[in-house]
Amino acid sequence: MAAALAGCGGPGDSGDVTLKLVAADYGDSKANSSQKYWDKLAEKFEDENPGIKVDVSVYSWTDVDRKVKDMVKAGNAPDMAQIGAYADYAAQDKLYRAEDLLSISTQADFMAPLSEAGEVNRVQYGMPFASSTRLLFYNEKIFKDAGLTPPQSWTELAADAKALKARGVKIPYALPLGPEEAQAETMQWLLSGGGGYTDNVGTYAIDSTQNVKTFTWLKDELVDKGLTGPTAPAELDRAEAFAAFTRGDVGMLNGHPTLMRMAEKKGLKYGMVPMPGVNGNAKATMGVADWMMAFKQNGHREEIGKFLDFAYSTKNVLDFSREYNLLPVTTSAAQQMTGNDDDKALAEFLGELPTSQLYPVGKTSWARVSVEVKKYIGKAVSPNADPASILTQIQTKAAAEANSE
Repeated sequence: MAAALAGCGGPGDSGDVTLKLVAADYGDSKANSSQKYWDKLAEKFEDENPGIKVDVSVYSWTDVDRKVKDMVKAGNAPDMAQIGAYADYAAQDKLYRAEDLLSISTQADFMAPLSEAGEVNRVQYGMPFASSTRLLFYNEKIFKDAGLTPPQSWTELAADAKALKARGVKIPYALPLGPEEAQAETMQWLLSGGGGYTDNVGTYAIDSTQNVKTFTWLKDELVDKGLTGPTAPAELDRAEAFAAFTRGDVGMLNGHPTLMRMAEKKGLKYGMVPMPGVNGNAKATMGVADWMMAFKQNGHREEIGKFLDFAYSTKNVLDFSREYNLLPVTTSAAQQMTGNDDDKALAEFLGELPTSQLYPVGKTSWARVSVEVKKYIGKAVSPNADPASILTQIQTKAAAEANSE
């Protein structure tokens, strides 16, 4: 009882500090809930650091961002949060800078694209915790039966999709532009067309010439020719596209490491290749990261730093990545994974990470712009639509949001 109360005491009591961490759940069942990972990690840390307790609350991705937002709004911010976005809290000056928390070796170990994506005005507040990239998955049996090879360009992708349709494949290429995760499929295609959500100086450029060409090609060469299946892209969510792939109904689609586990559970044989570009493999693929951040409210800078240095050790990063089929965020863990035969499948995704591009998460406006993309981008490939006008509509909203930052 005394020990428990001491752990909850303030700085003037026993000297013990209890750190509050709110984290997202990456598990797909109780058996592999992230709560188990964090509880085990916290126990090890506490054994090595007497006087510091770590209390972890894990919530589903549906709830975790809102939970943290409500806690901050109520003046009860956690010491740390491992969630999807950090920029709003950084803009409100509620977060510690990474350099105020981490040892030099820990901060330097973050992979460069991820570290840079965690910056606001060139100061890192968001610490990458989990990452992923995308590859083009294809059904090996369907491709073999059709005598096809995986595409390396848009022209080859369209030709393969046409051949698959002729053989009765229900969804030659799955194009999920429904509201669940349209921003991801969109970004992958924008990058493969040489564009992106922003230009070289970080300004929104959603209706750029390259992006308009990309969506015009998608509409003309895939959607209008019936190569994306019976469900309109605007109504197809990622979850259903993944499920259809594991059922054997899809020839090709963009996917992340989670799809490997789903396909293997169904016994489906698949292959993976880099996303095709206009005239060859895309110059960059899409990277995704989730973020760790530390709030200043409770003033536990030193204790938070000790815990994060521990959490970002090579062993702990590898343990988490392997448990949840995610990519490590540190160079040291990535090097170990690359050289390990047991990690061969994840290593294919890892090879794309150094040149990956992430969402413009350093912009406080991105969350709102992402909503606009999810809401309207599917209309750009709908019958009788003008892709340029839809992209301009989204760009206008994005520019207005950026001006209000």
